[in-house]
Amino acid sequence: MAVTARVENIRQKYVNTMPHISYERAWAWTKSFQKTEGQPHILRTAQAFKDTLHELSVTIWEGELVVGTSGEYRKCAILTPEFGWLWINEEIDTFPQRGQDPYDVTPEQTKFIKENIFPYWKGKSVEEAFLSRIPEDTRIIGVDTGFLDTDSKWRNGIGEISADYIDELLPKGYGGIKAEAIERMSELDHTNSDDRKKIDFYRSMILVCDGMIDFAHRYADKAKEMAKAESDLKRKAELLEIAKICSTVPENPPQTFREAIQFVWFVQLGGIIAENPLAWNPGRFDQYMYPYYKADVDAGRIDYDTALELVQLLWLKYSEWAWTISKNTASFFAGYTNFENLTVGGTKVDGTDATNTISYMAIQATREIMTHQPTLSCRIHPDCPPEFMEAVTELVSTGCGFPAIHGDKTGYQMLSNLGYDPKDARDWNNCGCVVPHSRKTFEWTSACSINFAAALEFALNEGKSRLTGKQVAVPEKDPKSFQSYDEIVEAWKKQFKNLVKHGVISLVTAQEIHKEIGHRPFMSACNEYCLKNGADLVDGGAKYNIGPVFTGVGLSVTANSFAVIKKLVYEDKVTTIPELIDALNANWEGYEELREKCVACPKYGNDDDYVDTIARDLASFYHDEVVQYKDIYGSHFVTAFMGISNYLPTGKVLGATPEGRHAKEPINEGVSPVTGTDTSTCLAALRSAAKMNHDLHSGGTLLNLRLNHDLVATKRGRANLGAMLQSYFTLGGFHVQFNTVSNEVLKDAQKNPDKYRSLLVRVAGYSAQFTNLSTEMQNSIMARNAHEDF
Repeated sequence: MAVTARVENIRQKYVNTMPHISYERAWAWTKSFQKTEGQPHILRTAQAFKDTLHELSVTIWEGELVVGTSGEYRKCAILTPEFGWLWINEEIDTFPQRGQDPYDVTPEQTKFIKENIFPYWKGKSVEEAFLSRIPEDTRIIGVDTGFLDTDSKWRNGIGEISADYIDELLPKGYGGIKAEAIERMSELDHTNSDDRKKIDFYRSMILVCDGMIDFAHRYADKAKEMAKAESDLKRKAELLEIAKICSTVPENPPQTFREAIQFVWFVQLGGIIAENPLAWNPGRFDQYMYPYYKADVDAGRIDYDTALELVQLLWLKYSEWAWTISKNTASFFAGYTNFENLTVGGTKVDGTDATNTISYMAIQATREIMTHQPTLSCRIHPDCPPEFMEAVTELVSTGCGFPAIHGDKTGYQMLSNLGYDPKDARDWNNCGCVVPHSRKTFEWTSACSINFAAALEFALNEGKSRLTGKQVAVPEKDPKSFQSYDEIVEAWKKQFKNLVKHGVISLVTAQEIHKEIGHRPFMSACNEYCLKNGADLVDGGAKYNIGPVFTGVGLSVTANSFAVIKKLVYEDKVTTIPELIDALNANWEGYEELREKCVACPKYGNDDDYVDTIARDLASFYHDEVVQYKDIYGSHFVTAFMGISNYLPTGKVLGATPEGRHAKEPINEGVSPVTGTDTSTCLAALRSAAKMNHDLHSGGTLLNLRLNHDLVATKRGRANLGAMLQSYFTLGGFHVQFNTVSNEVLKDAQKNPDKYRSLLVRVAGYSAQFTNLSTEMQNSIMARNAHEDF
């Protein structure tokens, strides 16, 4: 069906509105903290959450059925100075003008923020604590460098949680969670120090629940007030229904599909207000929403089209949230993305097919309204219904970059390798962009971006940056004196080990700080085991405490470079190491003929074992090096090859690389080929990626490919794509996603952005509105090879 007029009206406002900075949340949070000096930090945080929800503007926009915002604007970008304010202070004056992810903010707002909010937080933020504690050599290599990046863990709220709707939230409601906290607290001994800490935790749960209930009731009151003044009888009835729903949920378990939709949005909104998080995941939406839908249909309370409109309205609410991030972070997460990953399909805990009507409804909602959130993920298992695969491939054919397509069995194996119980591993949902996850988990899933190609640059440049000449890494001998390929590999390993070490130092430091001043009572209330254990997430309250995830960037650039060194220098003796080093220092100027030979060498992404084996060996070394470290909870660090948009900023800091890349050009994301080098078939690219032992990298692996639209324009073509996907997953692949929009369309969108505000493209582990991307990012997407054949 076509979208309703209501949905289209709201969608147009989403598409055409720039996010606006709101300081309401930050001001209310600051005033609350000023009043609670001396109290335990977890209670101060919970009280600030409650106070903030009582003070925020309550607005119901025209035509809305699903209500709730994080401030006075429809597309609100909130501030969380308790995590980081220094970067905001430095950047806020230029927020409206910055090239990637600009925000509207008035001079009056800026003045108020700087004069009334930031002074209180001076010396108190997570950001300041981190910068004051890390060693100088860690700072040199790992703060705003592009070689190593952890700043989303000390400049912003963490997120990276999947709400437990199945065992915690929907069955209990916040009234039930509060009652449980009161009961458990009554059993504790105030004279016991361990129990006293638990008592503080349960008190924080009560404050959180009171805040959420009060917030919803404020919306109920607002709807009643608006209904009194409403002359349109249909809208008056809608407002009264909103009032009734908000009086009921999320205090109580929902009884209808519409109540469940509003409940889910209130929970999402609570997490946004609590910490402006990265990766706040709705989880297996079709599994927890289907019972409400079926019950309503059976009782004659709802039909498919009515339910679909509610889902589309929820999608729009997800997309109105704007994650407020620094210029540096925006270069790593371009396109106002906030990773609200919603998963459908797959299998149930007993191994049977889990698809249902809501699985298809979620895909249809995404196809029809083209919002960049939620980040839709689909789990595919060997016995996946043909109808579901057809719905998945049809969505791919629209060119929106959705869905992210995942192999069910590999996701299960990834979590099994981390020690999950089989039933929890089978119940996995996606987190962030491509992380197999569980609603029972505490994990930093995108904790540290590590630049594979930087390690090679350091190995071939005495531990110095080729662009700046500064010593930033481990000193190395003159690269022209290397005598063998193996010697260069060992030099890379030494530099890579150093990067890993400083990444660990950064993350352990950040974890310690969050344990002191980063309590997360709202997120903890969404986790069944935190309530059972009487402990906040930062105190290890979850069932699974998984080590922080390193995200590898530049794997294929580095593998291609090693292939050049191995083949042209040491096997074919076409060139020498001194000549190659001179060419890199000259950014290939005057060495064009040599560069052509380097470009012609085997490239990862074409099913060529010569280079694919190198990539696999680098990936395996990476895993073995990272997992030997443990975090403050005693959990092993975890590896991943995710995408995000980090392949641009990590390339900007590098000089030329041996495979023919020029200085400052992008590298590559995930296990994807370098842009434009996968010149064989799509299947060949998949076969290269499948060699990477995906199950080792339990933090997720990302493969980004591009198809000529004609390949998937017909039902036959889409069936071929579905068969190819099943083959890839059989080989052990975990994830793949596709762009199918032609360069002709994308170039026209660059020239005429107003005509293409709704155009979505796949950036990396997420989709974004094409016109919201920087020109550089747009060009990098157009440079990807569009496969003409499967």
